[in-house]
Amino acid sequence: MAAEARKVARVLLLDPDDRILLLHGFEPADPATNWWFTPGGGLEGDESREAAALRELAEETGLTDVELGPVVWTRTCSFPFDGRRWDQDEWYFLARTARTTTHQRGLTELERRSVAGLRWWTSAELLTTRETVYPTRLAGLLRTLLDEGPPRVPLVLAPEIA
Repeated sequence: MAAEARKVARVLLLDPDDRILLLHGFEPADPATNWWFTPGGGLEGDESREAAALRELAEETGLTDVELGPVVWTRTCSFPFDGRRWDQDEWYFLARTARTTTHQRGLTELERRSVAGLRWWTSAELLTTRETVYPTRLAGLLRTLLDEGPPRVPLVLAPEIA
């Protein structure tokens, strides 16, 4: 990975029924290449990871009444998307919301070209889906998180290089 990875804040947003909200993304030049992923994105300026997590969540889901919890996972990843390579240092915040109605009016231009919507997933649905989900071990990681609660220190996930 590049020496200066993009700093990213991601959110594991859970509703009162412990469903997780995921966005449905696709490659703009090849919409058949698609996947599900957690809300979040890169820090802007001198923004903190917490501020970035809340801003991205508002932009991508319309949800602003969210209780941001601890960082539960971190990972590095590198992948091709929209004609370039992205090297990222990601922190995953646990968060809860009572509101499940979403909108995507705050998407950036790139997101409008690469996000097909979002949906709430149960842990069981994640465990049985054949669709691509990032991070790739999300189903098992989420099940452990729901069963055991947040770890005392963030779990470092294996790097993902695509």
